[in-house]
This record gives sequence, C-alpha cells and structure tokens, in this order.
Amino acid sequence: MSATWPPHLGKKLDYPEVAVGAIVAGSARRFGDRVAFRHHGSELTYTELWRGACQFANGLVSRGIKPGDRVALRMPNCLPFPVAYYGLLLAGATFVPVNPLMPEPIVAAQLQDAGAVLTVQADDVAEIRAGQSDTPPDVEIDIHRDLAHLAYTGGTTGRSKGVCLPHRNVVVNSLQFACWQSGSVPALDDEGGLILDQISDPAEYRNRVGEGRLINLTPWFHAMGTVGGLSVLVLGGATATLHDRFDPVAYLADAEKYQINYMGGAPALYAALLACPDIHRRDLSTVLNIGSGAAPMPHEMTNALQRLMPNAVIIEGYGLTEVTMGAAASPPFVSGLRKVGTVGVPVFDTEIKLVPVEGGSEAVPVGEPGEVCIRGPQVMVGYHNQPAETAEVLVDGWLHTGDVGVFDEDGFLSIVDRKKDMLIYKGYNVYPRELEELLTAHPDVALAAVVGRKDVEVGERPVAFIVPVKPDVDAEQVMADINAQVVPYKRLREIVVTDQIPISPAGKILKRELRERLA
Repeated sequence: MSATWPPHLGKKLDYPEVAVGAIVAGSARRFGDRVAFRHHGSELTYTELWRGACQFANGLVSRGIKPGDRVALRMPNCLPFPVAYYGLLLAGATFVPVNPLMPEPIVAAQLQDAGAVLTVQADDVAEIRAGQSDTPPDVEIDIHRDLAHLAYTGGTTGRSKGVCLPHRNVVVNSLQFACWQSGSVPALDDEGGLILDQISDPAEYRNRVGEGRLINLTPWFHAMGTVGGLSVLVLGGATATLHDRFDPVAYLADAEKYQINYMGGAPALYAALLACPDIHRRDLSTVLNIGSGAAPMPHEMTNALQRLMPNAVIIEGYGLTEVTMGAAASPPFVSGLRKVGTVGVPVFDTEIKLVPVEGGSEAVPVGEPGEVCIRGPQVMVGYHNQPAETAEVLVDGWLHTGDVGVFDEDGFLSIVDRKKDMLIYKGYNVYPRELEELLTAHPDVALAAVVGRKDVEVGERPVAFIVPVKPDVDAEQVMADINAQVVPYKRLREIVVTDQIPISPAGKILKRELRERLA
C-alpha cells in the first residue's frame, strides 16, 4: 500500500453527470432526520434542508428568475444560507457570494460586475419560500456550461475578479475532497441523488460517513466555505454547529459539549485556540481529524496541536478560488505519510507542476522553488469579462496560480510563498514564509507576517510585523534570534510590534495592508 495514496482508491474517480442540486437531494434521502446544521438553539435536518431548498427554488422561478440569472447571497453563515444556496442552484440560477461585512461601494461594484438580478439577505429567505411546492422545479441545466458559481477572488494581492465555475466544477471538486477525506467513491441513489460509497477500512478512516460532528466558522461566501465547509459536509452527512464569530472559549466549550470529531479552519483559528488557556481544560479526545487551509500552517503550530490531540490526524490542503476550492491535500488515512509544512499531494485527477518563477513552461527540478501550475477538471473556465487576465493565467490548459512551491522526492508540495509576496533584496529572492516560520516558532511571538519595505539601494528590506505573547517583548532580541538562523541576505531589517495583524474572513493575512502601513 502506498503511504501517500488512499488505500482501495485509484488515481481517478468516476464523477456522475449531475448538477449541484444532486448533492442535497442524495443526502436528504440518505440522512433524513439527522441534523445538518444547528445555530442559536435551532436545527435544520437534511430533510428540512431539501424541502426548504425546493421551496426557495420555486419561489425564485415564480418571481421570474431564469436559468443563468445571477442571484447574490449577502448573509453570514446562518440556517437560511444553505437553503438559499441549494435553492438558487436548483432553480438554475448562478450563485454570487457576497461578504456581508464588505463596504457598500465594493458590494455595489461587485454586484454590477456580476450582473446580479437579485440580492437575497437572510430575512428574505422565508418570504421567498412561503407557499411554494417542496418538490424541485423542472429546469434544464447544462452542467458543463451553466455557471453554478460566479465567485470573486479574495483581492488580497489586487483587484477582486469574478471566477466562472460551472456545475461540473463544483460537483467534481466537492467529490474530490469528500472522497479523499472519507475513503469513498461517488455513487448515485435510485433517484439520481449524489451519495458517497465509503469503501474504506474503518481502522484507516475513523470518521465515518453520517457520523461527522464539527463547528463551522469558515464563511460560506468564500470558496473554502462553500465547497469544503458546505457541500463536502453535506455529502458526508455531517452535523455542523454554526458560530457567528470566533470566540475561542465558546468554540472549545461547544467542541467538548458536542464531542466534535473534526476541526477545520485557517491557521489563525488554531493560533487563537492554542493561546486560549481553556484548551488545556477541555476534553478534546473525540477529535480524530484536523484540517487546515487558506494559508500555510507553521511547523510549531502543527506540533502543538498534535501534542494536545494525539488521536487526531492533521492534514493540510491547498487551493484557490480559481480551482473551485482545492487541488492538493495531505494523505488523511491513519497509516498515511504526512509531512509537517507540506500541503500534501495532488488529489484525484489533478496534476501540479512547478515552472520557473521568472517565466517558462518546463518543470523545475525536484527541490527547487517554482510557480505552482494546476491542471484538472476543477480548474475555472476563466475570469468573468476579463479575457486578457484569463489568457495570462490559463496557458495550454494549465492554471498559473502565482504561488511559489517546492516538490520533495516523495511528491509532497510545500507552498513557499505568493509570487507577489516574494522580496528581492540585492538581487536575491527572499521568501517571507521562511522568516514567518522562524518567527512563529519563537517563544515570544504569537503571530507574524513579513513584507518588504521599498529601498532604492537594495530593492526591498524584509520587515516583520509581530503580535507578541507578552507586552514587554524585546523586539531587537527577537530580530537577533531570527537573524542568527538565516544567511545574511535573508535577515530581517526591522520588527514592528502590533496588537493585531489584518486577516481576511477566509483566514489569509492581508499583506497589502501591511505594505500600506510601511508606505
């Protein structure tokens, strides 16, 4: 058995030719009265989710919404969200996710760019459902051409762009990760609903389909949330407790109360949990899997989580909106090989190659950094109304991500940094991730980010922003400790002590804001 590939599963999956609505249809019939989501004391079962989605779909059709129409959802994670999400897709409409905390001018520009004909907020869902049939409307959906999502990029490195994702992409990527995590193959029920056939050994995949319990904080308006935190969960029959905001004490209390067996989120979530004294007082022995994405997890964080939850398999994944959600992940089965600091290997039907950062299409040698390029059925059709930008990143079927990675001899991928985050100091490439790893391992540093300060003489000087563990941190000493571990051209030239580092709702550090602070 390969230590890097799920036992009993081949490199490819057979993806049924169905639309996204088949996900909720299959799970509703299979899991019925099992709770899908709970929030503020209210619960939504799988049957109720299906019926509500059908009613919402019929409500949209009765209001004149046609297949292909853009419908924006502008709401936080709440029980009406999945009802509206699956409902609009059952109606043949295209989902336009909107961050409810975004400033009004940005929202207006995004809705205009998308051509949204309707914006739905949480309070609107019951009204649209009222009096409608709970069987799905009869609409034609071309799964290869009709868009399920028009999802906007995070804009952490520039202007946000609309990513065009047909139904086929969303179904494929949901299955790639649901099957990867559970050791399953896709199947259809008697009525054409999508289900998982979990053929794996329970000793290797201890979290079984229909038994998942977790707390969800990942925003559903983000790719990682919509696919990983919604459709993958629904396919697996999980029960998710929704939290409005991240409160480490409340999170840990519910983790113990509901005996969660899965934790998922970005490294910023785990950093806050590890800093919370309650983590040593709560019984977390039921946690069998910990998943991380959105940003690389520092080595020291992985090791600290493993010490606290020795039963847990810790897996990192890698993706971006342009590949629907994800492209690589750590082997999730108990006996699988996992390497701290890597994001694992390419998942089913996915190829990843690394090309020279300066440009070119030939793969770089193992062990050398290169730009991550991805080819697979989850890769976007293109950017909405932006043919030049599309042509720039989609070359001969390969998506050029702008991320810099390294492959090791076992085929494990490490993400070194964003191409745009790389600094050039006196002609040398400096990757902030390496310095951030050293900083977060330092006993006086809770969180760190490294950016460049423009300098006419040397190009860019590496500057670290740190959130200290205690207020009286000696920044000069921290800098000396880090610089003692790197070659001269990689050394930090300055440390800025701050009480907060700006982080996007998806858990990514907003380095653009840090550069603006320096400017």
